[in-house]
Amino acid sequence: MSYAALGAGLAVIGAGIGIGQIGGKAMEAIARQPEAVGDIRANMILTAALVEGAALVAMVLAFFVKAAG
Repeated sequence: MSYAALGAGLAVIGAGIGIGQIGGKAMEAIARQPEAVGDIRANMILTAALVEGAALVAMVLAFFVKAAG
């Protein structure tokens, strides 16, 4: 079993869970304050992009560790 594949898989699963929670919490916030939908949406997209970027870095590092080892 490749530890790089395991690491990349965990990064993707973690990012999926994180982005799902971001979306869910944003929908709850919009339901509570519909007038703030623009600000909430902008922050949600920014945060989701940061989480996805961190997952991409983790996947690339996992493959670099595999290539080096």
